[in-house]
Amino acid sequence: MMRFTIPAIVAVLAAPAALGQEKPMTEQQAAAFFKLALAGIDREFPNKTGHVTTGADDLKTPRQMHPVFYGHFDWHSSVHGHWTLVRLLKLFPQAPFAAEARKVLDGRFTKEALEGEAAYFRTKENRSFERMYGWAWALRLAQELRTWDDPDAKRWTAHYEVLEKEITGLAKGYLPKLDWPVRCGFHPESSFPLGQMLDYARSTGDSDLEQLVTAKSRAFYGKDRNYPAAYEPSGNDFFSPGLNAADLMRRVLPAEEFSKWLTDYLPDLAAGEAGNLFTPVTVSDPTDGHLIHLAGLNLNRAWTMRGIASVLPDSDPRRKILLDSAQKHAAAGLAMVETGHYEGEHWLGSFATYLLSGAGIK
Repeated sequence: MMRFTIPAIVAVLAAPAALGQEKPMTEQQAAAFFKLALAGIDREFPNKTGHVTTGADDLKTPRQMHPVFYGHFDWHSSVHGHWTLVRLLKLFPQAPFAAEARKVLDGRFTKEALEGEAAYFRTKENRSFERMYGWAWALRLAQELRTWDDPDAKRWTAHYEVLEKEITGLAKGYLPKLDWPVRCGFHPESSFPLGQMLDYARSTGDSDLEQLVTAKSRAFYGKDRNYPAAYEPSGNDFFSPGLNAADLMRRVLPAEEFSKWLTDYLPDLAAGEAGNLFTPVTVSDPTDGHLIHLAGLNLNRAWTMRGIASVLPDSDPRRKILLDSAQKHAAAGLAMVETGHYEGEHWLGSFATYLLSGAGIK
């Protein structure tokens, strides 16, 4: 197993070379994120299950309920921890950590274990489990596997399909019933999962899901005006609901229509004004599982700003404003990925990987 010292990881994550939009993730950075993902993959406890217990005979350990995604403190973090391994292996197939990553994933993505994960959702009380944040990461993982031309990935994709179908079925059943968006800065928020589902639907050719998500996104956010950016952030946000919505709508709307929508949504953006959105947040206590969310908020702001900027022309002054702010947020967020405290380390490496690898954009 590869070993890294804490100072070395901190130096890698905070390195200015990591922040430029055009600079790809380095192998050294990938190795640091691999280490963080691997550290939690088999760590069953502590664990926040989110399980609805139906009786005394339903009291089970995380591993009994979730034969694959039982580590990383909670189910969704385990899912995106596995996504991190897949993403890094896909991008760096010859890296020193690649053989170990492949071996770990091969032991996790077995047909029997993934059938067990899918079966969990078939119990009535579990159909809303991890709705929709965990679902979003499950489909991001499916997309990562399906778009990888690799013999192992093809086998893992075939095994993963049973869970993938379960999640897409739940999403198609739930979204028509969701009459209002959930606007908050943490798990129940709607626009992040809608963006992930749209990326998945388009990459896999699921036109039914694509049409459903597109229509729902327009209905939820298409008429948004004068977003109250000064009200962000809340004290334990790891998402900017305002920027998440804009990052979703740049996927949904044609470029010219989105540009006009963005003008109505954040009318002072071209002047460099957007409430508190351009000021990176600080974390007063990285050992607090809720306060450390703010480190993720910086990373989320960075990737959403880059996503929004990606569809604006070079001549649009908002593009440079967004990219400059994204760089500042990335610096603040990356500096907090590795603190030595599991409260943040079980998930922040995935957010850093999402940002630096351009997931959701390329």
